[in-house]
Amino acid sequence: MSALAVTRLELRRLFVRPLAWVLGALTLAWLAWNFTLLLGSFLAAQIRLAALPDGPGYTDLVAVPLLAQLAQLAFLVVPLLSMSALAGERREGRLELLLGMGLAPTRIVLGKYAALLAWLLAWLALTLAMPLALAHATSIDWGKLAAATLGVALLLAALAALGLVCSAFASHPALAAAAALVITLGLWAVNLGAQMAGVDDGALNWLAMSSHLQPMLRGLVASPDVTWFALLATVCLALAARRVAAERERN
Repeated sequence: MSALAVTRLELRRLFVRPLAWVLGALTLAWLAWNFTLLLGSFLAAQIRLAALPDGPGYTDLVAVPLLAQLAQLAFLVVPLLSMSALAGERREGRLELLLGMGLAPTRIVLGKYAALLAWLLAWLALTLAMPLALAHATSIDWGKLAAATLGVALLLAALAALGLVCSAFASHPALAAAAALVITLGLWAVNLGAQMAGVDDGALNWLAMSSHLQPMLRGLVASPDVTWFALLATVCLALAARRVAAERERN
């Protein structure tokens, strides 16, 4: 069995269980409602904004804020979606079955990660379709929107890997979700103390997830920010594979 087969099995599990459907429906409905509110505010202020020489436009006031709201929702959605990826398989005895079939731990982890990432990217694409539906009727800053989309996609990829490693180490899916949520919030706010002390370019600021996402939401893409998300995802996936490999040796 290959990692692609694990991906197909995991995608089938996601689409069969109601949790993924409920999360997708509720979050997209909430995002659609907020898109309507953002669009209404933009239309109400359009005359005033037109008088400003470099005033914010549709991308700044509607599209990017909508992606920022999706990023906030991801802090809760990703832990709930990934909590059963390995912890649930272990409790139901399917992880031992996969390992007993001779499947490499790396393939198990990468297969489940690919399925989880596919769901999250589809979620992002459906959200992005809302502001893009009005592309013919308004002016979009495509560069800024692409940078914001890249930042949110990297965030989802990193959070998926973080949720997967928590699921690999936790004995129960609920513990995995709680651990992923706590670690995510910690990484997001680790620099608050440093900022209150007036430090904006220290080690704590570099560790904070917000320090690397916010520039992309403003349209600035830098290689250190992309590297930070890639490094976090790589380390989490490596730890998850190592944990599964240790479990195979123990059994």
